[in-house]
Amino acid sequence: MECRAGCGACCIVVSISSPIPGMPGGKPAGVRCVQLTPDNRCLLFGQPQRPVICGQLQPSREMCGSRDEEAFAYLAELERLTAP
Repeated sequence: MECRAGCGACCIVVSISSPIPGMPGGKPAGVRCVQLTPDNRCLLFGQPQRPVICGQLQPSREMCGSRDEEAFAYLAELERLTAP
């Protein structure tokens, strides 16, 4: 499965503890990644500067749903369940 173009849920909803160019301390949950374009595309996709964790997250029907709202809700619940 491929990401739904323009969704960006994983770049907004989840926290990322790894440094990101422009966000050296990582990214808190619910904060838009600085590398996300206005149309929700990753500026680092395919680049060596992209955090490894971002490349490891693979889209799935369960995670992405059929609409952006479903992806946001699923990832928010996952973030809640895995928060320290």
